[in-house]
Parts: sequence; structure tokens; C-alpha cells
Amino acid sequence: MIGIMKEQIVTWLNRLLIADVFLVFLGFFWFAIAVIGRYLNIPLGFDLWYRLWIPVFNPAIGIIFLGALVTWIINKVSSKFGAK
Repeated sequence: MIGIMKEQIVTWLNRLLIADVFLVFLGFFWFAIAVIGRYLNIPLGFDLWYRLWIPVFNPAIGIIFLGALVTWIINKVSSKFGAK
């Protein structure tokens, strides 16, 4: 029972992390294009990206690290109890 629930939690956590990684990559590519546009004086959304940095992209990067840590902890705990 606990093993099935652990697998479901890890599966959903991995799905969330994959979506989050795509959001971070999207933000990075948007940033790169917007910086080039700003250099060429073409408005490509740098000001909007900058306004979204703190409420969207910064927490998304934190979620990636937190998810990796939680996944590691779950795997360590399950292997410790599974080995006995």
C-alpha cells in the first residue's frame, strides 16, 4: 500500500518537475531573445520578463531544486527501509 502511494507521489512530482523545467527553459529563451531585442532597440518583452522574474521564474527555479531534494530524500528513505 505504501509502495503504491510512494510511486504515485514520485510520478506526480516528476511530472510537475518536467513542466517546471519547460517553464524555466521558456523563460530563459524569452530572456535571451528579449536581451537581444533590447540591444537592437526592438521591443521583445524584456520589461514584461523582468516584471515576471520575481513572481514566476525565480520560484520556478526554486521548485526545481526543492523537487530534486524531495525526490532524493524519498529515494533514500525508501531504500533504507526497503533494505531491511
